[in-house]
Amino acid sequence: MAIRLTILGSGTSHGVPMIGCECAVCASDDPRDRRTRTSALFSYDGHNILIDTGPELRLQCLAHDIRRVDAILYTHFHADHVAGLDDVRRFNWLQGGSLTVYGDAGTLARLRQMFSYAFDQDPGYPSAKPELETALLDGPLELFGRTVVPIPLRHGPLGVYGFRVGKIAYCVDCNSIPDKSRELLSGLDALILDGLRHRPHPTHFNLEQAVAEARRIGAKRTYFTHIAHELGHAATNAELPPGMELAYDGLVCEAD
Repeated sequence: MAIRLTILGSGTSHGVPMIGCECAVCASDDPRDRRTRTSALFSYDGHNILIDTGPELRLQCLAHDIRRVDAILYTHFHADHVAGLDDVRRFNWLQGGSLTVYGDAGTLARLRQMFSYAFDQDPGYPSAKPELETALLDGPLELFGRTVVPIPLRHGPLGVYGFRVGKIAYCVDCNSIPDKSRELLSGLDALILDGLRHRPHPTHFNLEQAVAEARRIGAKRTYFTHIAHELGHAATNAELPPGMELAYDGLVCEAD
């Protein structure tokens, strides 16, 4: 059965449209220019693996009719990637059990700080809360019969993770890919890669850097995500090389 990756959100930390902005992209009527905060979902063999829990997680799940989440993989701990964690309690209720969240040590520690009520064993807590187990990312792991490969990336000074399942890889919030990590990205049918805007940024690939990196990796098709309001979908796609385009909320990629 094919592996499917759904882009739940393709926007930068502000989202698009951005609050108080009247630029052409923020005012666009093209639905592909409306970008919630970055998140994705791997689906295979009847299982769903969520990548990050952004602020619009509830809306994303409703938009894409997501009724099951079997595990959560975290790229890193920045707010636009974790702030929707409370919403996973609905999946605890639907599935009748806890969820395991996977991240590096820094991410798991920050989640415990930000959502202490969810991790504290307090039987007197007066409201519903997520039921979570934690697992440290430490190399490839088997999840539901498939191998998930964490891809170490650099997000400025911060180490973060991308993820590969089969021939699809998701590499967001990065401005550098170590050589050893690039080796883990060979033979891809689809690559989803950070591509923020045209102007340089200290912790993200700008679009020109992302195109150059995509050429080095050589996936059959590359989609750029974590997109700021400087990039209009149609106009930007018209300028990109063959086999490369902007991602958008709701994009679905499939591969073996």
